[in-house]
Amino acid sequence: MHARTSLMVFAAALVMVSCGGGGAAPTPTTPTSTGGGGTTATTVTITIVGEKGALSFNPNPASVPAGQMVIWKNADKIVHRVVIEGVVDTGDIAPGASSAPKPLGDVSKSYHCSIHPGMVGSLNGAATPDPGGCDGYGC
Repeated sequence: MHARTSLMVFAAALVMVSCGGGGAAPTPTTPTSTGGGGTTATTVTITIVGEKGALSFNPNPASVPAGQMVIWKNADKIVHRVVIEGVVDTGDIAPGASSAPKPLGDVSKSYHCSIHPGMVGSLNGAATPDPGGCDGYGC
C-alpha cells in the first residue's frame, strides 16, 4: 500500500512539473532581441499576410535600423518567396515558417514575392511599387 501511495504522489508531482506555467506562451513582439557572446542583434519580423498587393506584408513599409536583421514570417496558407533584386532571395517560405535572418538594416529597397509578383513591400523609406492593379482583395 505504501508503494502505491508513493507512486501516486510521484505521478502527481511529475504532472505538475511537466505542465509548467499552465498558460500559452507569450507572443513575441517586433523587434525581438537575439544574440549572445557580448553582441546583441535585433531582428525585425515582417509578416506575410497573403496576396493583398501593397497590404501583403505587415509592417509595410518596414523600418530596419542599421545593424538589424529581417525575418519574413509566413502567416498565409500558401508558400511565398521574398526577393529584393540583387540583394536577397529568401527561398520558399512554407505556411507557418520563417525565413532565415537577413542583415538588411542598411538596405533601402522594395521587395516582392517572386511566386506572386503583385505582393509588394519596402524597407527603410524606399517607395513601395504599384502592385499593378492589386488591392486589399487580391490581384
